[in-house]
Amino acid sequence: MAAARILIIYTGGTIGMGKNVETGILEPLDFNHLVSSMPEFQLIQADIDVRKFDPPIDSSDMDPMRWAELVGLIANNYEEYDGFVILHGTDTMAYTASALSFMLENLTKPVILTGSQLPIGELRTDGKENLMTAIELASMKNKEGRPMVPEVCIFFNGRLLRGNRAIKINAEGFHAFDSFNHPHLCDVGINFSFHDHHILTPDYDKPMVPHLKLDPNVIVFSLFPGIQDAIVRHVLESPTLRGIVMRTYGSGNAPQAPWIMRLLDQAAHRGVNIINISQCLTGSVEMSRYGAGFQLKIAHVISGRDSTVEAAVTKLMYLQGRYSDNKIVREKLQQSLAGEITL
Repeated sequence: MAAARILIIYTGGTIGMGKNVETGILEPLDFNHLVSSMPEFQLIQADIDVRKFDPPIDSSDMDPMRWAELVGLIANNYEEYDGFVILHGTDTMAYTASALSFMLENLTKPVILTGSQLPIGELRTDGKENLMTAIELASMKNKEGRPMVPEVCIFFNGRLLRGNRAIKINAEGFHAFDSFNHPHLCDVGINFSFHDHHILTPDYDKPMVPHLKLDPNVIVFSLFPGIQDAIVRHVLESPTLRGIVMRTYGSGNAPQAPWIMRLLDQAAHRGVNIINISQCLTGSVEMSRYGAGFQLKIAHVISGRDSTVEAAVTKLMYLQGRYSDNKIVREKLQQSLAGEITL
C-alpha cells in the first residue's frame, strides 16, 4: 500500500515559537526550525509536504480572510493529498476549526488542527506528540480504504475532537481542549480507540465544495445581572449588524425586562439573526422550558441548542456570507450542517 500523502499547513502559534533572548518574549520562528527540532520527522510513514503562512501569525490575529486562505489551500491541493494537518495557535483554534467545518462542505478527507502549549524546541514540549499523532490520524484509513475521520478535527493531548464542538478550556495545562456536548471521536493512548458511530459520514459520490465568502458583521454578547438598556441598544441598532450570538443563562433564559424583548424583536424585524446559546459549558438551550426563555422565542430569537460560541459565530458568518435571503439563513441556523448541534 502506498504511503499516505499529507499536507501540513503551518500558520504559526506556540508550537513553532522561540524565545527572544533580549525580551524573553515568545516569537514565531520559521518552519525549518520546527523540523530541525524533530529528528522523529524522518521516521514518519507518510509523504509530507509543507505550506506555510509567510510570515507566521499569532492565532490572536486569525480572521475570516485567513480562513478563506486556508480553505483555498486545501481546495487547491485536495486531490493531491490524503489528509491535511494545520498547525495553529491555541487561542483561536476552535474558531478556525468551526469555520472550516462549514466552509469545506461535504469534506471527505481529514483536516486536523493541532498545536502545543510549549514550543516544540523545549524539553517538556507537548508539540512533538501532538504533531506526530495528528499526522498519523490524518493518514489512517478503514477496511474500505476510506479515511477514519473525514472531518475537521482538533487533536490535542490524546483527544481527537470534532472541530466545531471543541473549546479551549485551559491556558496552562496540556489538556487544553475538550468537547462537553459531544463525545470524543478518538482517544489516543497506546492504541487508537475510535468511536466510529460519532464520526460523520460524508457522501463520497459528491465533491467537496469550498466556500470562501463570510459575512463578519456579527457580535457576541453575554447577559449579566444589571445589563443596561442604553448600552445594549447602542450595539443592537448598529446599521451594519447582521447577526447576534446571545449568551443567556441556564437553558436559554433572559431577564423578563420589556426593553430587552423590544430591542431583540426590533432587531429581528430589521433582518438581524439572533442565536441563543447558554453560558453553561454543558447542556442545551430549551426556550420552552421556562417563561424567561419562552419570551425570547416570541421575540424571534433562534435556539442555538448545544452550540459552542465558536460554532455559533462562524456558522452565522458562513450562512450570511452564502445566502442573501434571511429566511434561508434562519432555516439553516436551525439545522445541523456539520455536526455542530444536537437535534
